[in-house]
Amino acid sequence: METRTKIALVTGGSRGLGKNSALKIAQKGLDVIITYKSSKEEADHVVEEIQALGRKAIAYQLDTKDIKSFDAFIKQVGDHLEENTGSRNIDYLVNNAGTALYSPITEVTEEQLDDMVDIHFKGVFFLTQKFLPFINNGGGIINVSSGLARFALPGSSVYGSMKAGVEMLTKYMAKELGARKIKANAVAPGAIETDFGGGRTRDDEHVNAIVAGNTALGRAGLPDDIGGVVAFLCTEEAGWINAQRIEVSGGMFF
Repeated sequence: METRTKIALVTGGSRGLGKNSALKIAQKGLDVIITYKSSKEEADHVVEEIQALGRKAIAYQLDTKDIKSFDAFIKQVGDHLEENTGSRNIDYLVNNAGTALYSPITEVTEEQLDDMVDIHFKGVFFLTQKFLPFINNGGGIINVSSGLARFALPGSSVYGSMKAGVEMLTKYMAKELGARKIKANAVAPGAIETDFGGGRTRDDEHVNAIVAGNTALGRAGLPDDIGGVVAFLCTEEAGWINAQRIEVSGGMFF
């Protein structure tokens, strides 16, 4: 009997940590669905890279702030999967999509805070909720958090607070979905050299030096430091890891 290839869906998979995670998941032998907010061209390149690894891949546009669009998105994904696999289901959902906000508490606007709540909390909550009927029993949910949920740096009050909320939400997911043997874990990167937040960790030498000086391994993180951990959580070997916050920061501010 032929074993069914498992499928992971990675939001925000066109660049940065999402792209790296999608590629590392494909290297584990899974087929991958990615979403992108605006850059179809970047997403298509990721799809091509995954296909070059011998795995199936497809990209869909999704704005995780636009919760009203989720039903149509899930139907679109389900129609594609049913046609190509005979099932509308996926095995792993990686909630990675997000944006940065660097602003002191005194300057944060209500609109900025509402946007961050919609993207980083409501979006994660409701996309997961709506996908639950289509996640196979025994599958998993990986929520991308941040070291900023553990330590505080000026200007990240809203972002860090949203990620702290997602970490607690992850525990509730693990508790409530345990009967279906669905695992839920949070991966919390430290500061990573990507274009996230305007690329400040990667491109600002002063910021990069501060990060390196406060990290036990002596440098800022790279996407390759993170994607493999996310991919590991999409394997049978990680089947007994549940309700955990896994920080992947090289020992930053420990």
